[in-house]
Amino acid sequence: MGRLSPLGRDGALTKTIQKILVANRGEIARRIMRTCRKMGIATVAVYSDADAEMPFVDEADEAIRLGPAPSAESYLRIDRILEAAAATNSDAIHPGYGFLSENGAFAEACGQAGVIFIGPTPDAIRSMGSKREAKALVEKAGVPVIPGYDGSNQDPKVLAEEAIKIGFPVLLKASSGGGGKGMKRVRQASELPDAIASAAREGQSSFGDATLLVEKYIDDPRHVEIQILGDSHGNLIHLNERECSIQRRHQKIIEETPSTALDPALRNRMGEAAVRCGKAIGYSNAG
Repeated sequence: MGRLSPLGRDGALTKTIQKILVANRGEIARRIMRTCRKMGIATVAVYSDADAEMPFVDEADEAIRLGPAPSAESYLRIDRILEAAAATNSDAIHPGYGFLSENGAFAEACGQAGVIFIGPTPDAIRSMGSKREAKALVEKAGVPVIPGYDGSNQDPKVLAEEAIKIGFPVLLKASSGGGGKGMKRVRQASELPDAIASAAREGQSSFGDATLLVEKYIDDPRHVEIQILGDSHGNLIHLNERECSIQRRHQKIIEETPSTALDPALRNRMGEAAVRCGKAIGYSNAG
């Protein structure tokens, strides 16, 4: 059995994990469950009405219905997920990615309920979970960022004005978004009203947050991420990069390393910047 530390109020206790509730769906949930089986850990699936017949539900040792199809009424319901964890005596919750995986309130609620949250601390999630807040934080840490607007004034007129100042094309992003949701590319001013409304609506529906940021859109970019690993003693390293440029609808299809887009000097600069980001938020865990 694996041993993990709960990231709750004391953050110091450890316990043997015998059962994990997987707070996600589809292939994400299935992959987590396969690993749990290899480790001898029982799994609990949670599902919406739309997913009742999906394979991940059958592959879990137990399954609990969360609610109707909309994410806001099922996979984003912290209260129902914690009720499911209590009902099944789950020791830990694995959020997968997307949905509540970057929700600090969820991580904190798990700790308060005495359930291990498999992921970073609530404070680290809050610092980086909002793209607007994250951008301001990494700028303070001396990390270069894409030009854009991440202000608190979310009036559609202000967002449109800032987009025009930045210069087209621009990309609208849901501040709490992930997995490509709540992103709209805009190439001319006439597209802004509908794009702003659509991105905000999608952000609210998928993440419970309608706030947006605006960034300069980069045509034909390379999507390269740096992996970091930190412990609870303040030690943090980077594990080089992964190339994630092959995507469909902003969803990664293939991830590989090393990236042919980086030379050694750029790789080192990106790694150092990633470590600065991690230390700025006190990051622990892998990310």
